[in-house]
Amino acid sequence: MQLKGIVISLLAASAIASAAKPGGPSEAQKRLTAASNVFVEIMAAPDKGIPEWVLERAHCAVVVPAVKQGGFIFGGKYGKGVMTCRRAGGGWSAPSTVRIEGGSFGLQIGGGEIDAVLLVMNQQGKEKLLKDQFTLGGEAGVMAGPVGRSTKAETDALMHAKILSYSRSRGVFAGVALEGGTLRRDNSDNQKLYGRPITPDQIINGKTATPREGQPLISQLSKYSWREK
Repeated sequence: MQLKGIVISLLAASAIASAAKPGGPSEAQKRLTAASNVFVEIMAAPDKGIPEWVLERAHCAVVVPAVKQGGFIFGGKYGKGVMTCRRAGGGWSAPSTVRIEGGSFGLQIGGGEIDAVLLVMNQQGKEKLLKDQFTLGGEAGVMAGPVGRSTKAETDALMHAKILSYSRSRGVFAGVALEGGTLRRDNSDNQKLYGRPITPDQIINGKTATPREGQPLISQLSKYSWREK
């Protein structure tokens, strides 16, 4: 466990160092742009995207681009992303920043990067998402999400899942179970992104304006998740 923690720490340091360049957009802004791009690209593939019936039922969405993987022996993983949830009055909230550490993405092993998408399917899952941290597959059960616009809900398990997970690796997008990862709030990057101290609860449940870099993500979520009230 100690060695696994070292692997994750090294991956985190690598991610921070690669993003820390003087001038230009902040690391938090780059993360938001990358998350928006990932979701736009996924939904641009008609036969491989997330089914609209899933997005229509989703309470929250988490997008973590370029999750860095260590070797399969220790399974270290580290990534930074964003989450957004439905507003009580309709539409989607401004994004809040998150980190994911550790865990296993299905059968995908070895080095490289993975884009991860998690869809929280009920209010209980949303409440867990807003905690300081929680373990995927422990406190909140995670199932591999169905892929393809024409895919129908075939099982009660899918209809009652708390969280559906997806990943994209080397251009292949699929529903892949994510187990054991820890999802944490990232208050420091939220402060950088919004220019003031602000909590995920204030962002998700308040009326915070969406930064320009996150507007494509919110626009795509609104486009594919419209549901009659």
